[in-house]
Amino acid sequence: MKVDISKYFKPSYKKARKRIAEIDYLDFSFDKSYQNLGVGLNYRIQTYGCQANEADSEIIAGLFEKMGYQKAKDEKDADIIILNTCAVRENAENRIWGELGRLKSLKKTNPNLLLGIAGCMPQEEKVVSRLLNKYPYVDLVFGTHNLHKLPEYIKQAIFTKERVIEVYSYEGDVIENLPKVRDHQYKAWVTIMYGCDEFCTYCIVPYTRGKERSRAKKEIIEEVEELARAGYQEVTLLGQNVNAYGKDFESGDYTFGDLLKDLNDTAIKRIRFTTSHPRDIDDKTINAFKLEKVMPHLHLPVQSGSNKVLKKMNRGYTKERYLEVVKKLRKVRPDISLTTDIIVGFPYETEEDFKATIELVETVNFEGAYTFIFSKKEGTPAYNYPDNVTENEQKDRLKRLNTVVNKGYLRGSKKFLNKEIKVLVDGFSKKHDNILAGYSEHNKLVNFKGEASLIGKIVKVKITEAKTWFLIGELCE
Repeated sequence: MKVDISKYFKPSYKKARKRIAEIDYLDFSFDKSYQNLGVGLNYRIQTYGCQANEADSEIIAGLFEKMGYQKAKDEKDADIIILNTCAVRENAENRIWGELGRLKSLKKTNPNLLLGIAGCMPQEEKVVSRLLNKYPYVDLVFGTHNLHKLPEYIKQAIFTKERVIEVYSYEGDVIENLPKVRDHQYKAWVTIMYGCDEFCTYCIVPYTRGKERSRAKKEIIEEVEELARAGYQEVTLLGQNVNAYGKDFESGDYTFGDLLKDLNDTAIKRIRFTTSHPRDIDDKTINAFKLEKVMPHLHLPVQSGSNKVLKKMNRGYTKERYLEVVKKLRKVRPDISLTTDIIVGFPYETEEDFKATIELVETVNFEGAYTFIFSKKEGTPAYNYPDNVTENEQKDRLKRLNTVVNKGYLRGSKKFLNKEIKVLVDGFSKKHDNILAGYSEHNKLVNFKGEASLIGKIVKVKITEAKTWFLIGELCE
């Protein structure tokens, strides 16, 4: 029987396309009635997708623990399970549907288990309708704009024994001082802004994450200072488009480059950021790579080397503009390591367009790339573009592109051979319990022998062997 969904607060693409003028900046408040709801109970979070989702999961975990929940050692011990989802590609969504089907059996052994789905997928109209009609055992559904209301939703689900579904199509407020349980002891995500206004024709993110909203610089600086005092060595600044930071402020004169300069004056040792959009990167941001603590690595998605395809993607820049940015970056920081994202087989892409992409990759000398075959996403303009590139052509182009990209990975590794580099030690290698692993300033994975006492420290390592995906070295005395 089809469920009447009119009573639920559900998403709308039409509403999500709109951009509201004002955003409220609020401090998180926690009602005392939520405080002990989770005492004696266990939570589990399964995270899918990008770094923004990982950062959101840290907040979800923080809310759980503020309510008294403890992290479950195993899913069978969990009293509540939240899937924090990604909506960028259809295969990612299909994976979630399969996981929901698998988790259904847990509710048979634990009838009081609460099962929830959060993140980007619930921001899609079709997803909420499907959840309502085909997954009646999913108890909680909420989106990217209302994470802070999770305690309210849990309380409602527990006491009413009814499903709680609330997804905003409009942007959420910027909520400060949310509790977090950090996944890493020495490196931290710091969200500096939310949303995206780029509207690339293939991308659902502007609909699932909403309007660009920047956090106040004071709040960001205080968070980074607090992390430094707690012993963190590195922060990665997060946003769907960090280069647009501050452009939504009324004055418009304090932008991302200014923020990087101020954060360079804090006690944190390393600063990274993602994701950057070539259209919005400005000279102030480029010049920030001169700063001591801004790491010499930039992930700058290009997506295609063809101006025709870039226009169809609505990327807002040309190949020439992208190469100009690269030239400026290398003038400011000659040793900078550049990585990128590339989509092959986009509608309208010809063999000549693809060759233009290969040419650009070779010209820039990328040291790595995330490469993808174009995937149609319902709700985006490109969903209705013609299927003029066959599946075989897409696979062939991806294979050819990866051959070139992998050479860049190896070339990027070899430039550090016989050099001493600084490595932030993450921990022991998964394969060898006497081999430490960490990342260099240029974001290269480095393995070397060392003691556990070095974990969390920045040490010097001399590189003795360069592999395609990682470096091998010796600890310097």
